[in-house]
Amino acid sequence: MSNLDRRPAARQLGGLGSTSAGPALDLLPGREVLLGESTRVRRLLPTLGRRMVGAWAFVDHYGPDDVAAGTGMQVAPHPHTGLQTVSWLLEGKVHHRDSLGSDVQFGPGELALMTAGHGIAHAEQSPVVHPRYLHGAQLWVVLPDADRETAPAFEHHPVLPGFTSDGLTTTVLMGSFGGATSPGTAYTPLVGVDLDLVAGADVEVPLEPDFEYAVLGATGSVTVEDATLERGSMLYLGTGRRSLRLHSAAPARLLLLGGEPFDERIVMWWNFVGRSGEEIADYAASWQEESDRFGVVVGYDGVRLDAPPLPPVPLTARGRER
Repeated sequence: MSNLDRRPAARQLGGLGSTSAGPALDLLPGREVLLGESTRVRRLLPTLGRRMVGAWAFVDHYGPDDVAAGTGMQVAPHPHTGLQTVSWLLEGKVHHRDSLGSDVQFGPGELALMTAGHGIAHAEQSPVVHPRYLHGAQLWVVLPDADRETAPAFEHHPVLPGFTSDGLTTTVLMGSFGGATSPGTAYTPLVGVDLDLVAGADVEVPLEPDFEYAVLGATGSVTVEDATLERGSMLYLGTGRRSLRLHSAAPARLLLLGGEPFDERIVMWWNFVGRSGEEIADYAASWQEESDRFGVVVGYDGVRLDAPPLPPVPLTARGRER
């Protein structure tokens, strides 16, 4: 999925300067952004004061939206470098096409994982005949320097591991959790887990104390330790936790994201992740010149997105200072 802001801010991310030295309960409200022709999303990362959670650097939550009478999601071909996109649906269906020739439709409970690496282009659309509701999350994971030029790849995993216990059903998108390990390829120590709570659930889930975590409210309302998390918001949990207590009076869904704090300094602008402003400018020029770096999205009938103008100030990697 793309960042379609026509005047995107340069994000200086990474480094351990603002990583929590212990547990936290910081509420991160979503900022509404228009995505494509008709889909509105709540952008939760990056946000003021919190740029990353582990290697997770971008979190959009959208829906549930009634798209029965419309076209649903319509995101034209656009490029990515230096990151992975993690697509997760709770309702609906999305048609993914990319410049590798991938042509896949995926739905709830299925992992669509795209590794941009050296460079890739893709498009995302609701199929012509699609379910009434569209609801999900789009996430980006930053690739470490040693792997950021890896060859692009796309993975579709229609079945994912997890477990059910005490009113909680888990599905592991990325990494390992509770003895279950996702088949998705990861390049840094991280985890992404869907947590589905029944009404009245009161559970404690295990965490890694060396990881920093955040939890996204996808549906319903949940008490997370001593804080209330509503749909479309996120709580930053910090580090140093070995467990997390969750209570829901009514059915609810959460997305738990975590990982080792990412200590590299990076620049994130539009749909690119690099290590300097010069790299970002080169990526944008390569996309505009239709170079071989990104290729062509096979099977898409329409006009691709242009890169927005670069900002008038230099793009510099400065870490995660507030």
